[in-house]
Amino acid sequence: MKRFLIGQYGSFDEQKMECDFRDGFYGIEACLFENESDTQKLLSASRVRDFRIGVHFPLRAGKSLLRDALFLDADKHVRDEALRLIRNELDYLRNVRPDYVLFHYPKPVILDDRVNWDKWHFSDRTEYVYDSDYSLELFAERSDQLFAWLSAASREYGFTPVLEFDALNSYIYEHDVLEALLKKYPDIRLCLDTGRLFLQQNVDPSFQALPVIRKYAKYAEVIHLWNLQYTKSSVKLRYPVLPEQRPEDGWAPIVDYLTVIREENPQVKIQFEHRSDLVSHEDLQRCYEWVDECLRSTNPG
Repeated sequence: MKRFLIGQYGSFDEQKMECDFRDGFYGIEACLFENESDTQKLLSASRVRDFRIGVHFPLRAGKSLLRDALFLDADKHVRDEALRLIRNELDYLRNVRPDYVLFHYPKPVILDDRVNWDKWHFSDRTEYVYDSDYSLELFAERSDQLFAWLSAASREYGFTPVLEFDALNSYIYEHDVLEALLKKYPDIRLCLDTGRLFLQQNVDPSFQALPVIRKYAKYAEVIHLWNLQYTKSSVKLRYPVLPEQRPEDGWAPIVDYLTVIREENPQVKIQFEHRSDLVSHEDLQRCYEWVDECLRSTNPG
């Protein structure tokens, strides 16, 4: 469990810390803190309990209209503003000294025109474009520019840039553009989100989560781990993963995901991006122990 993290979003929630965190966990991934006092509480707790900090950009709320930086936008002014916001946040984070800073990618999300994306959450229309309006060549060019900028920033500020997959189109799962960039810029790492990947598999007939995990797990710094149940009548989100969640009942095949992750990247960090309040304290502990077993054993119970 030394690779496990919990999330703290919106504030430093001491009750959540008491419920979710365990001595020996790797750390906390923090995002969108409303007050400076919460940052100070996080720093104090990290010293007292000896854990590391990751940041899900941005750490501070209210600095822009959107949470995510639109660093691949077609408009140069929007791209420049996105990089300015990131640099301002990195200046602020010098005292926090995060291990990694995570950004959603690609942003704007490049959507497959053939898919109904009604079940995907966007807070604003500027957060996505369609692939018919954004070519593979443009994606490769803008991504190369972004990777070069983030690599330079990582050396200047001393952090690992992590790109978390948002919705994906064929540019990422059918082409080798991204993999070539990850080899060219090895400072850049990825985050794979199990819930997002499984949700896309259910809404996008051309997409399969497991091959994407197999292809990209070796480049991952952290896994965002949670489960969802997708049925004809409902979608239940942010559940802690448990062994009794069966794929035939609409749950993601978490054991298959973790098996591939263990095979491809046995040292990857696991951040539990679930709602722990959906299960009992006993089941939360069972979640932690089962994931630990899955990452250690070739035949988890």
